[in-house]
Amino acid sequence: MRIAALLASEHARWLELWLAYQDFYGIALDAAATAGTWKKIQTGRIHGLAAHDATERIVAIVHYLFHEDTWSVQPACYLQDLYVEPAARAAGCGRQLIESVGVAAKLAGASPPYWLTHESNLLARRLYDRVGKNNGFIQYSYPA
Repeated sequence: MRIAALLASEHARWLELWLAYQDFYGIALDAAATAGTWKKIQTGRIHGLAAHDATERIVAIVHYLFHEDTWSVQPACYLQDLYVEPAARAAGCGRQLIESVGVAAKLAGASPPYWLTHESNLLARRLYDRVGKNNGFIQYSYPA
């Protein structure tokens, strides 16, 4: 696998994976949110990486961002979205993407990345339990 920043020329493939990610979680973001996400990646407000297989096809994406942190003087690094297409799962690209975000956080002087997943995402959780630490927090959100 080759891990690299998402390029503007990779929008079509990113969109396929982004929509598949949404489908995986049973959501459908509106077109404005999707366009806004891509724009934020292209302007660097959100960072995007892609995992390319041996044929240079993008098989996985990750988004991450840095934000202020009340528990540290360092910025925090939030790994917000990670999606690996089904045929490429368990091939190591998810781990490589997480590790790449970790390197980016270190280079930026940020804390190591943190992320969330749904409790039912058992395949991903097996990876996360190997590369990360479950800190025991439960996420809540205020109803819209």
